[in-house]
Amino acid sequence: MNTSHVSIVSNELNLKESQIQAVAALLEQGATIPFIARYRKEATLSLDEVAIISIRDRLVQLEELNNRKESILKSLEEHGHLTEVLKHSVLAAQTLSEVEDIYLPYRPKRRTRATIAKEKGLESLAMMIFSQNGLNPLDQAASFLSAEKEVTTIEEALGGARDILAEIISEDRYARSRLRHLFLTKGYIISRVAQKKEADGTKFKDYYDWKEPVNTVPSHRLLAMRRGEREDILNISIAPDEKESLKILEELFVKGAGEDSAQVRLAAHDSYKRLLSRSIETEIRLATKEKADDEAIRIFAQNLRQLLLASPLGSKPVLAIDPGFRTGCKIVCLDCQGKLLHHDTIYPHLPAKATATAQTIHHLCQQYKIEAIAVGSGTAGRETEAFLKSLNLPPDLQIVLVNESGASIYSASDVARKEFPDLDLTIRGSVSIGRRLMDPLSELVKIDPKAIGVGQYQHDVDQTALKKALDDVVISCVNAVGVDVNRASVELLTYISGLGPQLARNIVAFRNEKGPFRSREELKPVPRLGPKAFEQSAGFLRITDGSNPLDASAVHPESYGIVEIIAKDLNCSLADLMKTTTLKDKIDLARYVTDKVGMPTLKDIMLELARPGRDPRSQFEAFAFESGVEKIEDLQPGMKLPGIITNVTAFGAFVDIGVHQDGLVHISELSNQFVKDPMKIVKVHQKVRVTVLAVDLKRNRISLSMKDVSEKGRRK
Repeated sequence: MNTSHVSIVSNELNLKESQIQAVAALLEQGATIPFIARYRKEATLSLDEVAIISIRDRLVQLEELNNRKESILKSLEEHGHLTEVLKHSVLAAQTLSEVEDIYLPYRPKRRTRATIAKEKGLESLAMMIFSQNGLNPLDQAASFLSAEKEVTTIEEALGGARDILAEIISEDRYARSRLRHLFLTKGYIISRVAQKKEADGTKFKDYYDWKEPVNTVPSHRLLAMRRGEREDILNISIAPDEKESLKILEELFVKGAGEDSAQVRLAAHDSYKRLLSRSIETEIRLATKEKADDEAIRIFAQNLRQLLLASPLGSKPVLAIDPGFRTGCKIVCLDCQGKLLHHDTIYPHLPAKATATAQTIHHLCQQYKIEAIAVGSGTAGRETEAFLKSLNLPPDLQIVLVNESGASIYSASDVARKEFPDLDLTIRGSVSIGRRLMDPLSELVKIDPKAIGVGQYQHDVDQTALKKALDDVVISCVNAVGVDVNRASVELLTYISGLGPQLARNIVAFRNEKGPFRSREELKPVPRLGPKAFEQSAGFLRITDGSNPLDASAVHPESYGIVEIIAKDLNCSLADLMKTTTLKDKIDLARYVTDKVGMPTLKDIMLELARPGRDPRSQFEAFAFESGVEKIEDLQPGMKLPGIITNVTAFGAFVDIGVHQDGLVHISELSNQFVKDPMKIVKVHQKVRVTVLAVDLKRNRISLSMKDVSEKGRRK
C-alpha cells in the first residue's frame, strides 16, 4: 500500500486516511465491493459502494501514474539524461500530463526539422539567438555558412536556428501548461461540414456550422460531433483565439525588441502554428473525449441500475407471447419457477384463426393456472394486447406489455442454446419475455448490457471503461437483491460476490447432482469453493425453508453466533426471534458490541431479523397504455398519455407511449423548473404522464412534455 497515494485520495475525496487504508487493504485481500460495503462497515466507517468504487478507481489511477514515472525514470537513466533535479521533478508531478511534459524534451523522437538543423551545426547559432543578448543574428549566422553542410545562405542558417528554437519552445513544460489551460478555459470546439453528400435531415446537420466553448460542450453533443467526424461528414477543430496563444509564448520567450528577439518571436509563432497548437489540440481532444465518456458511462450505468432493479412480478405461472403478424405469435407457458411447460404458435391477427386462438388462450390459462400474460412490446405488441383484452379473461389475470430489448440477443446466445438446444429462436425469445416479467434482474444478467438499449452513444465511448462500470452495476444490483441458491442460474450466480463463472457452474452442477442445498454450510463441499469464496459469497446466497432460518436472510454466517447469543438471552429460538416483533423490541444492541462486531453490523442484523431476505425492489404495479392509441398516426398534439421512461440521456428522456416509437421529452420539457441533470427528475422504468407537443411522421419523431401547464410557471 502506497502511503502517499492514501494521503492523496483522502484529501481528494474528503475521507479519513484510515478509511482509505481499510478499503485498500480489503481490496488487496481479494474482497469485493459489495462485501466491503455490506459486511465490513466497522473497518470503513460505513462507506457505501459509490465511495468504495471511487477509492478503488483513484488508487488504480495513481498506481498507473506511478508506473509511468518509473518507466520514464528508467528511460532517462538509460539515455544518460537523468539528474537529481529531473528525478525530483518527475516524482513530484501530480498528473500524467505533467510527467509527459517533463519527459518530452528527452523522449526519443523521429527525425525532425530541428534535428536536421542540429546535424547542420546550427544549434550554437540557435542558442545565441535565444539568449537575446543584443548580438545581430545576421552577423552571427554568417559564420555558420557551409556548402558541405548545405547551409549556403544567411536565411537558411537563421531558418534552421528558428526550427531548433521552435522545437525547444514546443517542449517547454511551462508553455505547454499555460496553453493547455487556455485551450481548456477559452478554447472553442468548431464543427464544419466536410461533405454535402447526405440528404437534408441528416442527424449531423445541426453541426454543419457549429461553434461552442470547449469547457461547456455537453457530452452527448461532443460524442455526436466526433461520430460525424469519424463518418467523414464533419471536420472538427479545437482552439482558442490565436492572438492569446501567441501572446503567452511571447511573454515567456521574447525578452527584448532587438533583431535577435524578432527571430525568437518568429520561432515562437512557428512553434505554435506548426507544433504546439496541434499537440495541445490532440491533448484537449483526448481530455474532452474522456470527460464525455465518463458522463455517458455514468448515465448508462444509472439507467442500467434502474432497469435491473425494476419491480418483479414474482414467482407466478406466466403465459408469454412474442408477437407477430404474418408469422403468428410464439407463445409459451412457464411455471412459477420459470420452467418451460408448453410452447405453440397462435394467429390472433388472422381473422380466420382468431376464434381458435381465443379458445387456445382460454385453455392454456386454465390448464397451467396462469396468473399473468407477458406480451413483448415489439411489432404487433399493442395489437396482441388489445386482442387479449377482448377475450373476457379473468379480471385478476394481468396482461403486461414487457420491453423486449435484447430478447433476440439472448435467444441467439450460447446460454439460450444450452438451455433450449432443440427450440426455435423465437420460442427462446418468448421464454425470455416471460421470465423478464417474473424477475427482470435474473433474466437481464444473461444479456450484454449494451444490448438492452438504455445507453447514450455506448458504442462511441471507451469500451474498457464502459464494461468495467456496467459490470460494477450488475454486481451491485445482483448482490443488493441476493439470490436463491437453489433456483439461480449460472449467469446470475456468476455475479455474486466472490464467485465468478467457474464457481457458479460448480454450484449448479453440485446442486443438480446432490439436490437442493439445505444450509449455507452445505456450500462448502462445492469443488473449488474455498474459505475466501465462501466468506465473500455466503451472505448474498439465500436458502429458503432451510435448516437454519438465518440462511434465508442477509445475515452473514460469521454473525450467526451473535444472533444465537441474543436468542439465548431472550430464551427463544432463532425462528421465534425472527417472527416476533415484541422479542426484537427487548434487545439492547449495546450489550452485544465487541471488538469485531460494532453497532453498524448489529443494526443491519436487526433490519434483517425484521424482514429476512428483504427484496429492495419496489412492489410490482400493472401499467396500461392509452386504449386506442397504438401507432404514431394515432397521435395528435395536445394528447395527454401515460408512458414509461425507457432511456434517460443528458438531453432528456425517451418515453414509450405504446406506438412502437419512443417519444422524446427534451430536458427543457421535463419540468416547469430549470433542470440541469435529467437523472434527478426521471429514471428508467418510471411511469409518467406526458403531453404530445408535435409529431413528425416523415422523420418518425415524437416530441413530448412532462410540464404541468396548470402550474404558475407553465409553458407560454
